[in-house]
Amino acid sequence: MPISDFRKKKLLYVFHVFFDVNQSGTIDRKDFELAIEKICTLRGWASGTEQYKKTYESMIQIWDGLRQRADSNMDGQVSVEEWASMWNEYAKNPENALEWQTQYLRFMFELEDASGDGSIDVDEFTSVCSCYGLEPSECKEAFQKMSCGKKEVNYEQFVTLWKQFFTSENPSDPGNFIFGKTKF
Repeated sequence: MPISDFRKKKLLYVFHVFFDVNQSGTIDRKDFELAIEKICTLRGWASGTEQYKKTYESMIQIWDGLRQRADSNMDGQVSVEEWASMWNEYAKNPENALEWQTQYLRFMFELEDASGDGSIDVDEFTSVCSCYGLEPSECKEAFQKMSCGKKEVNYEQFVTLWKQFFTSENPSDPGNFIFGKTKF
């Protein structure tokens, strides 16, 4: 079954904004290295610190998992087509996520939970999403939609929203706002 236009727009948004950091049109290791620098700068983690090393190791493991699963032609890059195909497979059985997908989900939650209190609030969410070029006002609106007006989102809720983002065909589902955008 082909991917709907709505789901494809969501997948391409995440591809271009959160993964193809250097805007080359494909995802490769260099994108992950740039993302590591962006994330560590946002958090104030200098090279060599424990947080920097943990971020580096986690992001490179995520890249390796993504590359192994999605890089079907083995060229060291993940194209838009390879990306969409992989997430379409995920949507068929989100309970059976690949290890790197689960690792990325946890990484994003921990990144957004800057206080480490086990939940994400609007300021934490806005800080991360806006560092990827989104307008803070849109991030705040997306958080309100994602959280259904609640002040915080915990990990269990985040997991449900995450699955919804990658599988939902309904534009009003709260999971569609998990990456800070309000319209696709």
